[in-house]
Amino acid sequence: MSKDTFLAQIVTVKSMNISVNHRPSARSYAVLSIGAAVMTIALKFGAYSLTGSVGLLSDAFESIVNLVAAIGAFWALSYAAKPPDEKHSFGHSKAEYFSSALEGFLILVAAGSIAVAAVDRFFHPQPIEQAGLGLVLALLATAINGGVSWILLQASRQLRSITLRADAYHLLTDVWTSVGVVLGIGLVSVTGWFVLDPIVALLVAANIVWTGCKLLGETGFGLLDGAIPDDEQKAIALIMSEYKTQGIQFHALRTRVAGSRSFVSFHVLVPGAWTVQRGHDVCEIIEQAIALALPGTNVTTHLEPSEDPISWNDEKLN
Repeated sequence: MSKDTFLAQIVTVKSMNISVNHRPSARSYAVLSIGAAVMTIALKFGAYSLTGSVGLLSDAFESIVNLVAAIGAFWALSYAAKPPDEKHSFGHSKAEYFSSALEGFLILVAAGSIAVAAVDRFFHPQPIEQAGLGLVLALLATAINGGVSWILLQASRQLRSITLRADAYHLLTDVWTSVGVVLGIGLVSVTGWFVLDPIVALLVAANIVWTGCKLLGETGFGLLDGAIPDDEQKAIALIMSEYKTQGIQFHALRTRVAGSRSFVSFHVLVPGAWTVQRGHDVCEIIEQAIALALPGTNVTTHLEPSEDPISWNDEKLN
């Protein structure tokens, strides 16, 4: 890769940064999630008050979790956006995991509350009243959650935000939960089997537990400095392969994910006869190539002479 190509890449990176700065911030999407949660809470509790369905009550409880989680997401995204400082030289992006951990915990609490209410209703079944109007309100809330979850999922991919992704999948789970509750109420209205209402609520609780455990697992993976995804590692390997034909070698590749940011470091081994300037230029070109392929990634390289045996002492991870 020539120096002119390298300079062209830098211009491309700068133009990409300008376009990124004009995108809506992750926090604006969190505000959208908060607004949607408030609306769906009102609709679902209205549906519950009309029908008396414990299934709709369980759905409304989950929307309360959505609201608390959205508020937590807004705080986490605000804190994660702070620039690096003396005490946090790698930035504050890991703050996003506080939001996903809080959301996972609250999901489990909501599931427990739903299960308690459902068991009581199972042994003391009650008829469902005004099912038609209640279902209309529930379906309206479901449509709102479905639209917002789609928007958040698209934004999470563009902004590489685990907080928005977690919120999107949670809302999407809420959508399927609401669909299940609506079907349960419909079956009760058709069959007259009141016991189907608490059974659906218990199934909802089980689904919520699965979602909560999954979110907590993803949070733990991030807090333990999990490696970047396999497809991104393959992209790095492809870039490196272009330079191995020039006598350049690599080792000690280390990667980790911290919220919306990724960190990559590795050693670059070049012929010892090269000048420092030439080796430095190659490292800069490779770093920019990876930054182009993986936006939001901080790349650090360490230059070493390939002929020196000491250079190979840290080939493997310690």
